[in-house]
Amino acid sequence: MNTVSSGSRSERRRWAGWLMRIVRDPTALFGILVLALLVSAALFAPIIAPLDPNKQDLAARLLPPFYAEGGSAEHLLGTDQLGRDVLSRIIHGTRISLTIPLVSVTLAGVFGTAVGLLAGYRGGKTDAFIMRIVDTLFSFPGLLLALTILAVVGPSFWTLAIVLSLRIWMVFARMTRGLVLSAREAEYVEAAELVGASPVRIMLRHIAPNLTAPLLTLAVLESAHVILSEAALSFLGLGIQPPQTSWGLDVAIGRQYVFSAPWLIIFPGLAIAVAVLGINLLAGWLRVAADPQESAKRFAAAADAPSAWSG
Repeated sequence: MNTVSSGSRSERRRWAGWLMRIVRDPTALFGILVLALLVSAALFAPIIAPLDPNKQDLAARLLPPFYAEGGSAEHLLGTDQLGRDVLSRIIHGTRISLTIPLVSVTLAGVFGTAVGLLAGYRGGKTDAFIMRIVDTLFSFPGLLLALTILAVVGPSFWTLAIVLSLRIWMVFARMTRGLVLSAREAEYVEAAELVGASPVRIMLRHIAPNLTAPLLTLAVLESAHVILSEAALSFLGLGIQPPQTSWGLDVAIGRQYVFSAPWLIIFPGLAIAVAVLGINLLAGWLRVAADPQESAKRFAAAADAPSAWSG
C-alpha cells in the first residue's frame, strides 16, 4: 500500500514539475494554449460557431468585419460572396485542418518508425536497401508528387491524408534509423540479446519505448508541415472540396476578392499562421524538454543570467 501511494506521489510530482516548466516557458505556454484552443474549436465547433458555415444569405454578402464601417455584430469577421459567416467557417475549418495532420502523421509515424527500426537494427544489406529507397523518395518534390497523385485519383479526405503521409514517412524512417543505430550498442540491448530475446522483442520492448520523446517531437513538428501542405493543396483545388471547409479552401475562395474584401483571406491566413507558429513553438520546447543535455544547458544558462547581469 505504501509502495502504491509513494508511486502515485512520485507521479504527481513528475506531472507538477512538467506543469511548472511549461508555465515558466512563455513559448511552450503559448504553443499549448494555441493547440488547446484549436482542439476545443474542432471538438465543439457546432456549439461555438455562431452560424451554420454553409448557410447562404445573399442579402448579407461581403459584409465587412464588425469593426469596419458597415459591419455587423451578427457576423463578427464578415461574410463571403455567398453571405456565409467567415468566423463560423474558420471554426468549422479547424476540424479538417487538424484531422488531416492527425491522420497523416499517425500513418506516416507508424510506417516510418517500423521501417526505421528494421533498417537500424538489422543493418547490413537490409539497411542499405531500405535507405536507398528512402533517399530515392526524398529526391522527388513532395508537393509535385502529391499534386500528381491527387490529379489522377481525385481529391477526397482520405486520399489527401494518405498522400500527405507518403510525403513524410521517410523523415520518421531516417530519424528512427539514426536513433536505433545509437541504441543498438547500448548495454540494455546487449543484455537482452545475451538472454536470448528475439529481435522483434528487442525492437518493440526495449528500443522502441526509448524513441518516444524524439519521435513525438518530430510528429508535432511534421503536423505543422502537413497543415501548410493541406492548405496549399486546397488552395490549388486538389485538396478539400466544398461543401467541406478548411482554411486553405477559404483562402482560395477569397483570393478573387483580395482587394474588395480582403478579410476573406486575412482571417483564414491568420488561422494558418497562428496554428503553425504555436505548433512549431511547442515542438521546439518538446525537443529541449525531452533531451536531458539540452535541458541542463538551458537551466545552466538561466542560472548564470542573473549573475552575469549583476556583473
